[in-house]
Formats: sequence, C-alpha cells, structure tokens
Amino acid sequence: MPESSRDIVLRRIREALRQPTPPKPAPDFTAPLHPAAADDLAVAFAESFVRVGGQLYFCESEEHFYDQLFAYKKEKELDNLYVWEPELKKLLHAGGLVFRQDETDFLAHADAGLTTCEALVARTGSVLVSAATGSGRRLSIYPDQHLVFARTSQVVADIGDALQRLQTHYGPDHLPSMISLTTGPSRTADIEKTLVLGAHGPRSLALFLLDDETDPATPPA
Repeated sequence: MPESSRDIVLRRIREALRQPTPPKPAPDFTAPLHPAAADDLAVAFAESFVRVGGQLYFCESEEHFYDQLFAYKKEKELDNLYVWEPELKKLLHAGGLVFRQDETDFLAHADAGLTTCEALVARTGSVLVSAATGSGRRLSIYPDQHLVFARTSQVVADIGDALQRLQTHYGPDHLPSMISLTTGPSRTADIEKTLVLGAHGPRSLALFLLDDETDPATPPA
C-alpha cells in the first residue's frame, strides 16, 4: 500500500530527529557590530539620508548652493525663512538671498529654519545638531521645515564618531546642553498605526550638502 502524504511527512520528521544536531558556532564577541563603513562616506550618507525621507541637494560650490536654495524657496513658497547663525547670515547675504534674521513674529510665521549641524552620520543618515550654535534649541525643531547647510567634510561613519567629534571640538567638560540626532522628518504612527509627519517636529528635512573636499586624484587647477 503506497504511503500517504501524511506518512511521508511523518517519516521524514522521524529520520530528521535521528540525525545529531550540529553544534552552533560560538559567537565572535571581538567582531564589529556593524560591517565596515563604505569607502566614500559622503555617498553612503546620501543613500541613508534619502532612505529615511530626507531631501538632499548636493552643491558643488557656494554659488550652486545659492541657486539651489533660491529654487527651493520658490518651489516651497517660503516667505519666512529664519536664519540666526552669524556665519549663515553672512553666507546668505553674499548670495543675495532673502531671509529673516531675528525672532520677530517667529512663533506665528516660522515656515522654515536654516541651521548648520555638528556632524552627518553615514550609517543612519542622521544629522547631529546641538544647542551650541546660534540657532539654539528651537530653530531645528519648531518650524514646519528644517533646512540644513553642511559640508562633506562633516560626514562621519557612525554615531560614536559623531560624538567623538563633539568631544574634540568642545572638550568633554563643555559639551552642548542639548545634542540631538535628526533622522528624517518627524513622524509617528501612534494613532491607529497611521503614519503622520510633523507630529513632534518639522514635517520635512532638507539638506544642502556642499562639497568642500578635493579629490586627491584630481590635480589642482
């Protein structure tokens, strides 16, 4: 009498149980938790940043940055772009860009805020900001849109490298009072598992990344 499907399955199970279980390999606790970082950290960061919902604008020069920011403001119809950091104000003045440089009517008209950052984390696509800049605590959190101006030389591989960069810059005893990792726009799905953007912070995150590193293979002009 031929075996039924049930008999075949049971026989295979019995045969498998008679085989000795291979030993599990011992874990290597000395191995790194994450794989090695990519050779080009800027490219790795760009891929991670876009993957978590950020809008990336690569700028080949400061003039290119002016053009990109002007086009962004026009596209998003930004009448109120707040900029509080002295170096950013100087940069935007040089490019002839219109912005609001004080806190007048900030709470009522904070469409967008432009800040710098402390570091960019390639592995997670995160932007590390702190209260030590002229933007303080509010400009990266309160406006509906958070715009960031950064340079490729600020890209590091991991979060640990970003925190080490902070310690080196400020010293272990004088770290900023607020340090925050921004990974994409603010989002939550607490209510009925429906994804909502902008619940606890900016609805969108745009990064203007200026290339300030010369390719060593390219001879100077």
